[in-house]
Amino acid sequence: MSCSPFLLPFLLLHVLLATTVEAAGGNGEWNLLQKSIGIVAMHMQLLHNDRVVIFDRTDFGLSNLKLPGGKCRNDPTELVVKTDCTAHSIEYNVAVNKFRALFVQTDVWCSSGSATQDGTLVQTGGFNDGDRAVRTFKPCPTCDWQETKLGLSGRRWYSTNQVLPDGKQIIIGGRRQFSYEFYPKNDAASNTLHNLPFLSQTNDAAENNLYPFVFLNVDGNLFIFANNRAILFDYRNDKVVRTYPTIPGGDPRSYPSTGSAVLLPLRNLEAKNVEAEVLICGGAPKGSYQNTFKGVFTGALDTCARIKITDPNPNWAMETMPSGRVMGDMVTLPNGNVLIINGAGSGSAGWESGRNPVLSPVLYKPNNAAGSRFELQKPSAIPRMYHSTAVLLRDGRVLVAGSNPHIGYNFTSALFPTELRLETFSPSYLEPGFNNVRPTILFPASQSKLTYGQKIKIRFHVAATLVKNAVLVTILAPPFTTHSFSMNQRLLVLEPNVFNVVGKSTYETEVTTPGSSTLAPPGFYLVFVVHQDIPSQGIWVQIM
Repeated sequence: MSCSPFLLPFLLLHVLLATTVEAAGGNGEWNLLQKSIGIVAMHMQLLHNDRVVIFDRTDFGLSNLKLPGGKCRNDPTELVVKTDCTAHSIEYNVAVNKFRALFVQTDVWCSSGSATQDGTLVQTGGFNDGDRAVRTFKPCPTCDWQETKLGLSGRRWYSTNQVLPDGKQIIIGGRRQFSYEFYPKNDAASNTLHNLPFLSQTNDAAENNLYPFVFLNVDGNLFIFANNRAILFDYRNDKVVRTYPTIPGGDPRSYPSTGSAVLLPLRNLEAKNVEAEVLICGGAPKGSYQNTFKGVFTGALDTCARIKITDPNPNWAMETMPSGRVMGDMVTLPNGNVLIINGAGSGSAGWESGRNPVLSPVLYKPNNAAGSRFELQKPSAIPRMYHSTAVLLRDGRVLVAGSNPHIGYNFTSALFPTELRLETFSPSYLEPGFNNVRPTILFPASQSKLTYGQKIKIRFHVAATLVKNAVLVTILAPPFTTHSFSMNQRLLVLEPNVFNVVGKSTYETEVTTPGSSTLAPPGFYLVFVVHQDIPSQGIWVQIM
């Protein structure tokens, strides 16, 4: 669907007015990093070498970034350009603000992925010749994608991946795919498609069960949310062990109604029963996706639903955001707060289906009292609509990119042109006024290897007087982010139990790493020291 030229000035005025109204809220700062990275940031993953792998899809047409060395992608099954000498993936180097083109052969459109315990990005599924492909990317200065075209048992398009305690990943759902499977394919169970009736039960006319929200619970089972319902699933025994109440109001929250979800920070990790809570925010009311075909753009949902998934009698608690938001991203920050960013105020996910960009992020503070958890942040000048992404960086900034609600690249004649700019949002904790309370980690060294239940000493510097009861150590698993869901995003809080002064404004504390891979699946994590809600820069550790 195209936009009438007579409506364009009116709609652009609406966007400008929205920007002016939201600007009154602002906390945090925006900075433009790149005027063009050449491709749309539909998918993003931060790796443990501080590079971000970014890719869109191979059938948008020719991108604005040439492949190096005269390389070309030749694909007789391609639907748009069969010989394509442009890139559809890049590696972005955070430290030097530069990027290089990567070569991806099969179509990665609306795919999924996760990082393995050795830090390799494993990327699964997509469209057309990519729907059963497995692609791997190892973090190294010259590495590129390696692909296995038939690496999956089933076609996976709009599916979700979750890392499991044994280091494998489970791949759940996808368009007209009511099943799950495991990767790598190294045993009989991994080479089998497993039926999951819950996915067909939540499939409606709009297929609102795509990109289901999946979290590894603290008991080793999987919390799976699709459409407006959730279950606790024992994947080892192929059994539903709990059915949660339907989300209040009954409106769908998963693609294409496209809210977002996070597992809230896990605390008290040495307790007998660790509690876990899930927060789901935004989305589109029932029927919104179909309404867009008639030119009707229904206002997005302005509610969040929060549930303690470990409670014996769990119920959803509803909260109201400052405004409605569909296609928003939820980014867990090092201090445990959640940033809700990107998206639209009306419509749904899908081609040309969103309107009224929501330019101001919202900060959600889960430990505040209900009714005082949301804080409006400073707006961006760039609408981030369908196919936008956001990921946390090691220094505490949030990398934001993408937006292309068109079936191909469209840079000029659209209400929301294809967006190639790369920017960061710096939360208020990065303001210079907090420099004196901001910790700097001195020990252990980045890239240290840790084991489960290990007591480790963390040495850090703070210029101001240390407030001991306001110090936390957090560890965060960087996620694979696409279509408003950050797969495997997980933050755990380690409670410091002793402080020693070891030098001028230098302190040492001891914490215990998570006790099992059920709490923290093996892999690379970012470690932060948080003082008075102000986080340090992170260091990388590998937990095995």
